Amino acid sequence: MTVCAIEPPSASGAVGVPEAGCVITADGSYAARLAPAGDCWFAERWTLDGPEPYAVPLPGNQPEEPGTGVQPMGDGRVLVHRPSASRHLFSLLYPTGPGTGELPLGAVECPEPGTRLVLLPPAPGGARAYALASGPRSSSVWLVAGGASGPERLAEVPGRCSGGVWLDGTGRLLALDRELGGRTKTVTVDLERAVVSPLLQIADDSDDRLVLADPDSGLLLISSDAPSPGQERLGWGVLGSTLPVRFPECLRLPDCVVTPFAIQPGQVLTPENCAVGLRLDGAFGTWVGTWRPAERRVRHLPAPEGWLAGAGVWTPEGVLRLPYATRATPCGVSHLTAAAARGNAGAAEPGRPGGETEPARTGGEAEWGRTGGVPEPARTGGETEPARTGGVPEPGRAGGAASARPAAPSEPRPPAPPGSEAPAPSVTWTPAPSVARSAGSAPARPVPLQQAPLGRLVTN
Repeated sequence: MTVCAIEPPSASGAVGVPEAGCVITADGSYAARLAPAGDCWFAERWTLDGPEPYAVPLPGNQPEEPGTGVQPMGDGRVLVHRPSASRHLFSLLYPTGPGTGELPLGAVECPEPGTRLVLLPPAPGGARAYALASGPRSSSVWLVAGGASGPERLAEVPGRCSGGVWLDGTGRLLALDRELGGRTKTVTVDLERAVVSPLLQIADDSDDRLVLADPDSGLLLISSDAPSPGQERLGWGVLGSTLPVRFPECLRLPDCVVTPFAIQPGQVLTPENCAVGLRLDGAFGTWVGTWRPAERRVRHLPAPEGWLAGAGVWTPEGVLRLPYATRATPCGVSHLTAAAARGNAGAAEPGRPGGETEPARTGGEAEWGRTGGVPEPARTGGETEPARTGGVPEPGRAGGAASARPAAPSEPRPPAPPGSEAPAPSVTWTPAPSVARSAGSAPARPVPLQQAPLGRLVTN
């Protein structure tokens, strides 16, 4: 079910977030990973935008260390990050006939003890690559590939930062989760002006992180303990919307780690219809989930054998492409269509994906729509209800019909999906107070949205 046996250990990734098996460019054209060769590792590039996926091995002059970071560029080259004590070396690998060419890019020095440097997710366009150096007191964003001459420090952020989510399609606005004063809040870094501004702060005493964002629709996936003190919850909001963040009950799976890894692009003005790919890790292994804010339920499907767990990309047409590698198929991609997921009457029980028959693969694609036989898990409520405070009308449980960004309260709202409850009225972010009632054991508490400037982000 998983590829834990062939995944190299890595120092990258946020704490508590499972590491992905490979890295895919923002447009889904290329992927890169560290591939095993006996007891050694080497960089490998996958081409995903052709009729059939294929892999190109890129062994260097010596085997790569297990902690080497790799990232595909938009032109097919692969960036490698080789940490060595306090120095971090960067090079571009590319195929040259029977061999591998290497273009050294330079190094980044991190002399301060406790500093950690990792590659940020692939930037839109694929022409540049960035890294984040997180120290005990401050963090720096570096341009490590695509610059004029070697690595270049672009911005410095007070506090220790992690994560990294692109907010626009040009690679200018980067969201980072900053730990400062004992709390974690998401900030935006404008890489052109080196300006840092707050993005997400649900409550003063909550830890709020941005997990994923889609620039087309503005859909945001957020992790916060605001609605349930001491418990991280997954929620969703819309960049530029007047509605508060929602925390659906269906995203709370007991004894499972839920990690969103891909959002369907191209759904302009309809964020509630964006399909989201979820990696689900539990006692019975790793499997795939799909979810839409408008549906208010997670559909569970077995992962393809050899899935490079946590890696995948949606097409605008609603096809989730999952790369996998087995002995028989060292480079393959399984396809999960959103339409098949919506029509699947036999979703797996949470935590027990192994009881389903594994989908057959034909020509590298998985027939995910024919995996029935296991009853779908019961829906446990809807989304948490923001309560009324200070004269702000109390929203009802919306069927995920979030307003388009930015939406005035009088703006017509999209129709609710069949079987859902009436959409909630619009609520402004500020001074918008909000309360979330949790179905868990933790007591519910008011969650005032004192400083959540998602609706006021300006990109001059």
